[in-house]
Amino acid sequence: MGTRNPERRDEFKGKVQGDLSVSDVETTVDFSDIVVLAVKGSVAKSVVENLGSKLNGKTVIDPTNPISSDPPVNGVLRFFTNLDRSLIEELQEAAPAANFVKAFSMIGGPHMVNANFNGEKPGMFICGNDDKAKAKVTEICELFGFEVEDFGKVEAGRAIEPLCMLWCIPGMTKGQWGHAFKMLKK
Repeated sequence: MGTRNPERRDEFKGKVQGDLSVSDVETTVDFSDIVVLAVKGSVAKSVVENLGSKLNGKTVIDPTNPISSDPPVNGVLRFFTNLDRSLIEELQEAAPAANFVKAFSMIGGPHMVNANFNGEKPGMFICGNDDKAKAKVTEICELFGFEVEDFGKVEAGRAIEPLCMLWCIPGMTKGQWGHAFKMLKK
């Protein structure tokens, strides 16, 4: 686990059971085959640019969303991107030799592992340009309790990222955060 704040390292070590190596971000990325970009969307591109070639060839799970610092309106978040350009597209462009996979951007943290909604597996919508990276991420998502729906290349992030807005509305307007999406098929 990598963090830029040394004081956060001690905090993480105190909260996680078992062996946890917490170091700086660069060392963690060097050591890892799969990287989770668990940062605020507004800083994601600068983090990726700062890591540069360290991400080359790595699978990068991208749960980030382009949430603006502007306040929500009636529970609807605002984004700093638009429907013609997703954040995952910007990240992939910033690190073209990395293998970004959008995942976990449409559900809250408490439901990311052991996802179970009254016996139903929720859906996890993913996209990315590299099929091998998407296969790895699919395996992780399935292990965590999701049914994966692969929507293709990074441009599909234009449709997946706004699901964050939809997911947040019941939480922001009614205090209800225990829900997920699922694709129903015939």
